[in-house]
Amino acid sequence: MLRSLNPILLSNKRFLSRNVPEQTILTLLIATALHIEPSREHRMLRSSAFQILSLLLIALCFVPTAIAQETAKLPAVGDEAPDFTLISIDDSEVTLSKLIADGPVVVIVLRGFPGYQCPLCSKQVASLIAAKKAFADKNATVVLVYPGTAKDLRSKAIEFVGKTTLPKSFLLVTDPEYEFTNAYGLRWDAPGETAYPSSFVVDQHGKILFSVVSDSHGGRADTKKVISALP
Repeated sequence: MLRSLNPILLSNKRFLSRNVPEQTILTLLIATALHIEPSREHRMLRSSAFQILSLLLIALCFVPTAIAQETAKLPAVGDEAPDFTLISIDDSEVTLSKLIADGPVVVIVLRGFPGYQCPLCSKQVASLIAAKKAFADKNATVVLVYPGTAKDLRSKAIEFVGKTTLPKSFLLVTDPEYEFTNAYGLRWDAPGETAYPSSFVVDQHGKILFSVVSDSHGGRADTKKVISALP
């Protein structure tokens, strides 16, 4: 946002190249903000000062949001898992705090649709489904998070599953515009990327017992280790 000041600053090159004292610039900015009429010798500079002040104020409005996004904490073992509510592909609300009331929850963050259906995600989900009895024995719910931009996200998630029938304890949810992904500090903000593939085990108290976050397309959590981490 602060970079957007450049066009205005460049267009007011004459204003900035006149070696105007900093005190004079500050006076102009304050006078403009307070609607105080500046002296006659400063009137020619008032328009440029108003433009700069306006952009500074706009930029400051976006700074807290930018800082919040950059400093999202990656949940670690021992932390309380941030609560979330996402919508499943059958249009049901899925809320973490409600799920853990019935048993532990495994949260698997997939790559969504980065221009194609991720084969490693399909392989990971197939491995999890193959172990459905082990998850059922632990009374665990497996939440598969499919992140991406909102447009066509649900249809892409349904396409990802294809003809595979998810076990009753498995839920595929979408994460439109990366709201969940950002809250968990998992946004892979690079061309052709979406989220860092991740696996979490959350107990009934909301505490994270297991966490694996990959910084590549591979490096997924081993299904056996996920099951072993379940209480």
